[in-house]
Amino acid sequence: MKQYFKLLLIISIFIFSATLAMAQPLPPDDADVPIDGGVSILAAAGLAYGVKKYRDHKMNQNLKL
Repeated sequence: MKQYFKLLLIISIFIFSATLAMAQPLPPDDADVPIDGGVSILAAAGLAYGVKKYRDHKMNQNLKL
């Protein structure tokens, strides 16, 4: 009987906590999100990291021969 009570309590907490949680309101339709600033810097950093890894891999292959 205690197990059913604990299970019922846990389920009711999850159900009623969803009704208490409040989401943020939706932004207006004309609100555009700028994605150029940070995304271009991250893309350039990722590209530079990839080139460095490729060069290091090629250098290690040449040293092993």
